[in-house]
Amino acid sequence: MLRSLRYILPLGLFAVLVVFLWRGLGLSPTEVPSPLIGKPAPAFTLARLDDANQTLRRDDLLGKVWILNVWASWCVACREEHPTLMEFARSKSVPVIGLNYKDTRPAGLEWLRRFGDPYDASAFDVDGRVGIDFGVYGVPETFVIDQQGLVRLKHIGPLTPAVIETRIRPLLKALNG
Repeated sequence: MLRSLRYILPLGLFAVLVVFLWRGLGLSPTEVPSPLIGKPAPAFTLARLDDANQTLRRDDLLGKVWILNVWASWCVACREEHPTLMEFARSKSVPVIGLNYKDTRPAGLEWLRRFGDPYDASAFDVDGRVGIDFGVYGVPETFVIDQQGLVRLKHIGPLTPAVIETRIRPLLKALNG
């Protein structure tokens, strides 16, 4: 009896571990749950990237559905998503706000000049504090924020046409009625 328990217990633990690993492999790394979903987007007031004398505030966007895209000139994945973001921004379906994260103003401006500017405006988050408030731990990250200022979606990683068509556009349609 003791001998059989000696083998059954490790096999049972192994089976439980396999179930957890199998479940984990089915999860998408871009769908990390955010504690902000359904809660107000963090308030911020930041200088604009293109004009340090003008500010951009979260409260300026209340009453509109909008997208916040966190990016940086040093971000390789941001360059990967950029053509998709440019194409989406051409639709003018909602304001697209950039959050230039832990960058330098000249590098950010040069990057937009070189690759195109999909943003209605970009806020300059030089020290990353606003990004931290949003729970950003890597760029790019994209948030959909509703008319009341509530975060409705957080996407981690580069936007792709599939993400736009399967996750963002349906949500925007639902929020805009």
